[in-house]
Amino acid sequence: MSGQLSGSMGAHRKGIIILTYVLAALELTCLFMQFSFLPYLSRTLGLDSVNFGYLQTIFGTLQLLGGPVFGRFADQYGARAALSLSFVAASALYLLLAASCSPALPGVFLLFASRLPSALMHTLTAAQMVITDLTAPAERPAALGRLGLCFGVGMIFGSLLGGTLSTTYGIQCPAIVAFVVTFLGAILSFTCIPVTTKDTSVQSAHQGGSDAGVFDLKAITRLLLLPRVFPVFLVKVISGLPAGLFLVMFSIISMDFFQLEAAEAGYLMSFIGILQMVIQGLVIGRLSTRFPEEVLLQSSVLVYAVVGLGMALMSNVLHFCLLVPSLVFSLCTLNVVTDSMLTKAVSASDTGTMLGLSASVHPLTRTVGPTLGGLMYRSYGVSIFGHVQLMVNLLVLLVLWRKPLSQKKDKVR
Repeated sequence: MSGQLSGSMGAHRKGIIILTYVLAALELTCLFMQFSFLPYLSRTLGLDSVNFGYLQTIFGTLQLLGGPVFGRFADQYGARAALSLSFVAASALYLLLAASCSPALPGVFLLFASRLPSALMHTLTAAQMVITDLTAPAERPAALGRLGLCFGVGMIFGSLLGGTLSTTYGIQCPAIVAFVVTFLGAILSFTCIPVTTKDTSVQSAHQGGSDAGVFDLKAITRLLLLPRVFPVFLVKVISGLPAGLFLVMFSIISMDFFQLEAAEAGYLMSFIGILQMVIQGLVIGRLSTRFPEEVLLQSSVLVYAVVGLGMALMSNVLHFCLLVPSLVFSLCTLNVVTDSMLTKAVSASDTGTMLGLSASVHPLTRTVGPTLGGLMYRSYGVSIFGHVQLMVNLLVLLVLWRKPLSQKKDKVR
């Protein structure tokens, strides 16, 4: 009888995890649909490149500020509330985007207003929280890595759908489709995801042991400064920043340095998306069962350094294509392993807040990237990204070799 009950619970958990993957793929598809048609919508509304940069900076800043708060909200109110809130925010964003296409409404105002809900759009963070809560620590890297399949699906199909729908049916069509899909996602989240995915004992201890609110910055900072958290977080930020700056500037580099047409740049992005699906969804899970997480972290930093050397020497797009598999491996491994290590470094009641902090790294790069990356590219050319990546990651690797993270472990209080 107990075996049947255990099997039923296991099947229920598996069903929730599969639904979470589906919801994440739907949201990411809509997100990349937005990325594909937003520049054309901005041009239609009369925005120049400077104002479009302001639009992107607002999006990154709001995501950066909203990430930790959203994670804390997820810890306090549960997975269902977090996923539902994220999808409702996404629905509001796409509804405002669709409205901005109407000639009878103030399009530019609505376009900038559509950035405001992005502070609460963190479906991937909520999905990571659900998977973290429902998987054992040993299974966590592989389970989190499979979200890379969702990311790849979103990148490929979202980019294709955004361009096809806007060309065939008008610039407003992708926004309307994204609104319908995300609204459906909100309904599925509210009706099919449990109120909380944490163990009952963990949830009770969290509710009884802390009166801190969602916006309690002191509680968020306390987690970040834990001895097992801060070094890993620092490695995640510093090691990935140079590659992040390069990727932020990639659209400009592909036009100016690689001399690619828009279609050719799209093919290259699809190639990167497919590689990310394979590496993060299939390769990292197998590696995590054979090697300790710290070894994988050091390997990603080492490969980052080698790729940096190649980027400093590359002179055409063929050279870059040869470097892409190693670049994607480093990017995916660093993200998955650090997320797994960070969630293990805090109590089960704080995993959402920790994932929210971790998710803020990418918006940070998108916020400072256009300005910093633009200055670097204009002053020193493409090779500067490779030189900086090489030097930064060699320094990080030296620090990890001299002071392994395993020596800094302590019990989570």
